[in-house]
Formats: sequence, structure tokens, C-alpha cells
Amino acid sequence: MSTSLGQACTPDTFSPSIGGTDILSLEATPITGYNATVTAGSRFTAPDIDLVNAEFCNVTIQYTHANDSNHVITVEAWLPLHRDWNQRFLAVGGGGWNAGRSDFGRLAMSGAIADGFATIVTDAGLGEAADPSEWALVRPGEVDMINFRNQAYQALEDEALFGKALVQDFYGAAPSFSYFNGCSQGGRQGLLLAQRYPDLYDGIAAIAPAIYFTELLPYMAWGQQLMNERRQYPYACEIDAITAAALSACDGLDGVKDRLLSRVDECLATFDPHSMINKNIPCAQTEQGQMDITKVAADLVEEVWRGMPIMRNNQSSIYPGVSPGANLTGTDALPMLLGTACADGTCFGNLGPLAEGYIKYFLAKDPEAIFDTSMTREEFLDTIVARSREEYGAILDSSDPDLTAFHASGGKMVTWHGLMDPLIPHRATEDYYNAVAGISPDVQEFYRYFEAPGIEHCTGGPSQVPTKLFKQLQAWVEEGVAPDASDVQVKVGCATHERILCAYPKRAVYQEDCGDVSLAACWTCQ
Repeated sequence: MSTSLGQACTPDTFSPSIGGTDILSLEATPITGYNATVTAGSRFTAPDIDLVNAEFCNVTIQYTHANDSNHVITVEAWLPLHRDWNQRFLAVGGGGWNAGRSDFGRLAMSGAIADGFATIVTDAGLGEAADPSEWALVRPGEVDMINFRNQAYQALEDEALFGKALVQDFYGAAPSFSYFNGCSQGGRQGLLLAQRYPDLYDGIAAIAPAIYFTELLPYMAWGQQLMNERRQYPYACEIDAITAAALSACDGLDGVKDRLLSRVDECLATFDPHSMINKNIPCAQTEQGQMDITKVAADLVEEVWRGMPIMRNNQSSIYPGVSPGANLTGTDALPMLLGTACADGTCFGNLGPLAEGYIKYFLAKDPEAIFDTSMTREEFLDTIVARSREEYGAILDSSDPDLTAFHASGGKMVTWHGLMDPLIPHRATEDYYNAVAGISPDVQEFYRYFEAPGIEHCTGGPSQVPTKLFKQLQAWVEEGVAPDASDVQVKVGCATHERILCAYPKRAVYQEDCGDVSLAACWTCQ
């Protein structure tokens, strides 16, 4: 351990004072010889990187809010040595119900340290639990609204203020620039920060954001509701075969056959799932090892793609469905929208854990509750969909399209969303971006959205994440160079192709006279 780290990384170095909070404990621990292998999939906007023999100061604070001593929140900051610090601060977002402090969050922090950032995460007072069972209820029938608000927004403001105060104490200077990076729940957090706390961060990367969270979670149960109404639960092989056929039929809509779906609206308009009815397919789940695709499977796929009826701003609307390229079945352990489990030739619905936990703890408010498979559609839309937004929308959703204060503060934000995302429909992100543009016609001056063909949820799929995008966000914030396109690598068969993502509403178009679809230079944004 270097002498400077041992001398500086002590509790006496730090005296953060954040209005409205009471600090219960502050620990400062010198960390040396720290190694981590960080993948691009854990950073969403930056490349793979190895952290080797790192030294930093781990500062962990436990605190409460002054008017509430029963809810203890933890923030954990990693501060590199003075010589390794790039004079910048980066907060890391969460995923699922986790606010950020987790093994996955620490992996993202490792990447931040490798790049020279001072970095921080929060647990929002919820610990490191992946589901809300440990913190959602005060007692059956009563949601712990303090935990809920801390998770939704309050801890995010605290995190930024504590992080900047610790940076000031450790380095004797404020960060030159402050950034936030997160996907899914972390994407929701990023948008919410731009909306509620527009002057906390100079740059925000809000990836695959769970924007309309109180609509998204019921949508995750929509496929199950559709199956329950019919009392029919197709084999996964049927649903997967329809998805594969859609991908094959729509693959060439952009002029290139590469197993990447990039023209989602055109695909929805031209591919009919019912064209697959009675097609014979291999099916390992059946005793015969094969079967004919049923009409109910085609009906369900069509409805899930179409989306879910909602009321928004007192008007009938649709929460958009996932794209035809998205996996609708998942696995028995992690089912997706049309997940089923089958035994002895009989299948039944298999609800995903995010929707199940939300319905159980926040709508039914009963840890013993189960999803009612006998609900009519009207009952589902009323007791699940409408009630969700009415009770929690103002707290949890990050759907306010008015980003004028964020723009005025000089903030810049980037978002990308995978077109194969099976959890959060990319068209919800598109809807939000268009709503922002409706208020701010100059939206491109401060916010850019990139559709990402071939990427699933946050990572995965034939396409790599855009590993240069965070550096592009920095260049936008610090040099005024806005990103029009961002490079990606995609797997096409056994080959790796270079492609580009384009700032919406533009999209990548292949220049036929260029001659090589594998070169990024042969693609332009139009």
C-alpha cells in the first residue's frame, strides 16, 4: 500500500454534510492489489477492460434522513489515487429492483476505476436483494412507502451529493465533470435524474430505460393474462418458431440479409404470425418430437407484439409491445412474456419474477398472494394496469418529457435500446423521445437516442453494445462534439461485421455501391 493512500484513506479525511441526512457511520478502507475483468456487457457504453493491481480508497457511508431514523441507506464510493484520477466522477445505476450496490454494480465500478473515475453506488436502503420481498412491506396490506420513495428517486439525489462531497474531501477539488451510467433500472434512474435533478450530472447514459415502469411491469404479465383468458398455453417451440420466421422474413427489409431486424414497424406491417398456422416444426417438448403450430400461438404472438391497452393522460392508448425479433419464451427459470412450463404433455403459464413480485408486494400487498389466473381482461386492466399507474406512477415513473431544465443546465444525455429486447419494448423509449421532442424541438442539442438492432436487454444477441458511446458522451459534454453515429460489432454467421448505430430518427442504410456490408464505412445515417 502506498504511503499516500494509507495517509489519505482514513475516516478523518472525510466530513460530508448533506442537508436532511444524519450519518450513522463512515468507513474508509485502503484497497490494494485489486483485480477485475470487466466486460462491455456490464458497462453498456464502454469496451472490455482489465483492472490490474489497482489501488483506491473505499468509502462506505451509512445514513438516514433526518425525519426518519428507521431506514438506513448505504452508499459506497471508490476513489483512485490522486495520480490515477481523471478529475471526473461517475455514478453507476442498478438493475431489476436493485438500486446499484451489488456484485454487478461493483463490476461496473471496477471499469470506472480502470478508466480513472471516482465512482459511487447506492443501495437506496434496500440492501443488495434482487427482489422486493425483504423491503416492500411494513406489514401485509401496507407498502413501505419510505423505502419505495428512496428507491424511486430520493437516494439518487443523496448519492450524487455524497459522491461529490467525498471527491472534494479526498482530492481537495470538485470533479471537473460528473456522469451517470446505467441500464434498465439504471436507465430509469438516469432519465429520472435528468427530470427531477437536472443540475446534478453533466452527462447521463440512460440505456434501455424502464421509463413507464408502472406500465411496463403489468405488460410483463400481459402475455400470461392473454393465455389465462383462453385457458390455452402453447409450447415454447411454437412461439419460438414464429419468432424465427418473423426474423427470417423481415431480415432483408434494410437491404441486407444478416439475421438482424432493423425495420421493426415494416416487419409488424408485413409479417403475419397466422401465416405459420399448421406449419409442422420440430418440438422436443412433445412426445412425438414435432407438432403443427396452433392458431392460439399465432393469436398470442400477434397480441403481445401489438401491446397492451392503457389509459395515459386520461386518454386511451397502447403500451407498445416488444419487437418481432425478441425472445417471447425465455426459460423455465427466467420466463419471458409468453413463458410456459410443460410436463406430461400439459403446459401452464409461467409468470416472470419482476411482474410476479410487483403484483404480489405492491398491488396485492400480500406476500402470500398469487397471480389470479381467473381474471377477465376488464379486471386485469382495472386491478393491475390502471391501479399500478394510479398508485405509483407519480413516484416511480421517469416519463416526464419536459427536459428543458436539464437542457438549460448544460446537461447531455444518450440512450440506446436493443431492438431484440425481450423485457422492455424499445418502442416505449421511442415514444418517450418523441414526447421530449414535442416539447423541445431542439432535442438533438441535448438528448440523442440510438436504436440498436441485434441487441437484447442491456447486452446479449448477435450485436455488441456500442463500446465507444460513453467516450462520445464525454466529447459531447466536454468538447461540444455531438454523436451522430456510434460504432458496433455484430456477428453474422462466423464473421464479425462493423456497423453503426444512428441518432434517431435516422437509421443505418447500406450504400450498395460500396461493395462490402461488413465495413462500417459502407453504412450511412439517413
